[in-house]
Amino acid sequence: MFFKKSNKIDSRIDTLIGADTRVEGNIFFSGGLRIDGAVRGNVSEPPDTPSTLILSEYGRVEGAVAAAKIVLNGKVIGPVKAGQFIELQPKARITGDLHYKSLEMHTGAVIEGRLIYIGEEAIESAV
Repeated sequence: MFFKKSNKIDSRIDTLIGADTRVEGNIFFSGGLRIDGAVRGNVSEPPDTPSTLILSEYGRVEGAVAAAKIVLNGKVIGPVKAGQFIELQPKARITGDLHYKSLEMHTGAVIEGRLIYIGEEAIESAV
């Protein structure tokens, strides 16, 4: 029997960057990270630790973003890589390429860059 990985977003938040917070530097996280403020630097999960990133409509990241599951409603200036699933909500703005395996895009979301599908074949050939 085959089982698909769930696209359900884990609602558990381990780390919160508040609306009035500004971080300069790279962030490495595991579990759940919610960004309501601004980050100038890369945001990524450690290898082999699937994590969830939520970027609210007030959140902003200037740098590369990489996580297994991403819910985006804010602005990212840089490349985005979603290893399992990404949901682009109505106020989402990406200026950069989006690498995805499964994509849900709501009306109003904008991507200024390329959409690059990373399927099973691409993942297996990289190993």
